[in-house]
Amino acid sequence: MIGSSHKEATSETSPEKVVSVDGVSFSHGDVPVLEDVSVDIEEGAFLGIVGPNGSGKSTLVEVMLGLRSPDSGSVRLFGERAVNFDDGERIAYVAQDATDTSRDMPVTVREVIRMGRYPRRLFGRFSEEDRRAVEKAMEEVGLEELSSRRVGRLSGGQRQRVFIARALAAEADLLALDEPTVGVDAESREEFYELLRDLNNGGMTVVLIEHDIGVVTEYADEIACINRRLYFDGDPSEFVETDALAEAYGKDQHVLSHDH
Repeated sequence: MIGSSHKEATSETSPEKVVSVDGVSFSHGDVPVLEDVSVDIEEGAFLGIVGPNGSGKSTLVEVMLGLRSPDSGSVRLFGERAVNFDDGERIAYVAQDATDTSRDMPVTVREVIRMGRYPRRLFGRFSEEDRRAVEKAMEEVGLEELSSRRVGRLSGGQRQRVFIARALAAEADLLALDEPTVGVDAESREEFYELLRDLNNGGMTVVLIEHDIGVVTEYADEIACINRRLYFDGDPSEFVETDALAEAYGKDQHVLSHDH
C-alpha cells in the first residue's frame, strides 16, 4: 500500500472540494457537447466518468482542469476559478493519446519522471530533494530496473506507469486519466488499476475516464455517467441498480465489462 490511507482519516471536518462544476455547458460551434452539468469532487475521492463515445467525457475533464472555458456555468479547482488556476504541480493529467505519442519520445524513463519536478525546481536546478522524489516515484511503481530504458521501447502498461510516476514525483494532489489502458493487455490493466487504488488510498484524488464499466464499478467510489447531460452521479452500487446506463447509452450498447 502506498502512503497512509486518506479514507481512514477520522477528522470531523468535511473534505475540501477539489473540483466543483456548476451548471456547465459547452459547445463546439453549434454542436452542444455538455449541457448543464454539475459535479463536485471531494478531496480523496475516486471518480469514474463513463458514457458512450462522443458523450463529452474528455471535454468535461478538460473543463474541470481549466484547459477549456465553459460557455456557461462555473468551474472551481481547489477553490479557485479553474481557468485562472496556476498551481500546476498540484495536477497531473494523462491524456487519451499519451501512451501513443510517448512511443516516439527519445527520452528515458528517468528523464520523463524528472519532468514532474520541473514546477518545483529552485533556480532551474535539481536539488537532492528532487532526486529523492524521482527515485521514490520509480520505486513505488516498480520502474527502478527500467530507469535507463527509452520510453518508446516500453509496453503500453509500462508507459502508463511512467506517467503515474511522473505524477508521484510532482507530488500532485489530483490525478486525471483519460482511458489510460486502451491497448494494454489484461494482466497489465489489472496491475495498473490496483496501483491507482493504492494511490487513492494514500490520499490522491483520482478522476478516471474509462470505457470498461466493470472497472469503474469495482475501483471508483463515485460514478458520473454522462451523454452531454449528467444521467447519474453517485455510488457505484446504486448506479448498477438504476436505468441511467441504458438511458445515457441509448442504442449505443457497446459497453465493455471487466473480466477477472
